[in-house]
Amino acid sequence: MAAADAAAPGLADKPLRIALLGYRSQPHGGGQGVYLRYLSKGLVDAGHTVDVISGPPYPHLDPRVRLIKLPSLDLFENGLLSLRPHHLRSFTNIIEWTSKLTGGFAEPYTFGRRAVKYLRQHGAEYDLIHDNQSLSYGMLELQEMGLPLVTTVHHPITSDLRIALNAARNPWERLLIRRWHSFLEMQKKVVKQLHNIVTVSDCSRQDIARDFGLQPAGISIVHNGVDTDMFRPLEGVQRRPLRLMATCSADAPLKGTRFLVRAYARLLETYPELELLMVSKPLPGGKTERLVKKLGLTDRIQFVSGISTEQMVRYYAEATVAIVPSVYEGFGLPAAEAMACGVPVVSTDGGALPEVVGDAGIIVPAKNVEAMVDAIDGLLRDPQRRAQLGEAGRQRIDDAFCWQVCAREMTAYYREVLANANS
Repeated sequence: MAAADAAAPGLADKPLRIALLGYRSQPHGGGQGVYLRYLSKGLVDAGHTVDVISGPPYPHLDPRVRLIKLPSLDLFENGLLSLRPHHLRSFTNIIEWTSKLTGGFAEPYTFGRRAVKYLRQHGAEYDLIHDNQSLSYGMLELQEMGLPLVTTVHHPITSDLRIALNAARNPWERLLIRRWHSFLEMQKKVVKQLHNIVTVSDCSRQDIARDFGLQPAGISIVHNGVDTDMFRPLEGVQRRPLRLMATCSADAPLKGTRFLVRAYARLLETYPELELLMVSKPLPGGKTERLVKKLGLTDRIQFVSGISTEQMVRYYAEATVAIVPSVYEGFGLPAAEAMACGVPVVSTDGGALPEVVGDAGIIVPAKNVEAMVDAIDGLLRDPQRRAQLGEAGRQRIDDAFCWQVCAREMTAYYREVLANANS
């Protein structure tokens, strides 16, 4: 069931006061930060008032959106040795530090505690609270307080866990992976008790229902969007005829980076001048870095990270083909952004990517290096096909996956939730 198009009488034209929650929201840390940034902008463009309540690292927001900071220890940035005596006055801080010390990830849980504390005082200032996948026990407390609550689940993190376990090299590594993902037990319990769940694709809806034991019909869909004013073709920028580009925001198995690296090594046999630019930050000593060294590609692949959106768009303008090698995507923002920039896309069929790409790109089986090589090779040899796909991709994003469409559909869903809450 998609989000409702009709609003309840009396609510149809009223601007809403919305609080968007994010336990960590820095846009270069992954799709969730991008989601908060652009959904909040789309909602204020539609006339609503939006506060983003976030833990660190904090999001980059439109000036019209108020950021309310809920500081944490942010141990993944500051390290365990950053603990100071005054931090111990907070039981929430102690939980966060102890979890990190033992290899866990407590940020969704501790953010929920901090959000409840803030909203006990300020919840009446909002018509609706929208949580961005913390799925913490605190969200159940907000729901019990009578605050209308919507939760976005981009995809079940159970998918990440399965992929990470399959990529683990030994039992110790698998133990560490399971410990890190122990917050999933909380999320599985919480999601079953939430009243209003929305996700970003039909693929995610089916995966959430399967892994969390829900009925698909009880999960609404509002597709993600792309900022088509920012992500656009750039006039006057020359494409580099042998430049491939990929955006892999996290050095994690589900992003499929290793398959792209292997495909690139194969393509160099035919195209010795071929370039690969990756918007990614490989973990020092991690699997990607080791594979790049093993294949002798250290001086051939250009890794960039922490870049501005403007620089990202320019890189797309210079690219001949964009590659999305993911094993799984709950939506597929890298594909959508490349298509918005008019770059022909070769994408895997991982997760929701076929929903986004449709017939406006080339889709290959996930993990299939041979198919990826053949698809890229075919596009490099066919400039007319590249031009056709570039135009079709931009049109598809304009029609179905821009933030104006997302904000309009999300507003309709909010009004449906509020109408049900008031009935």
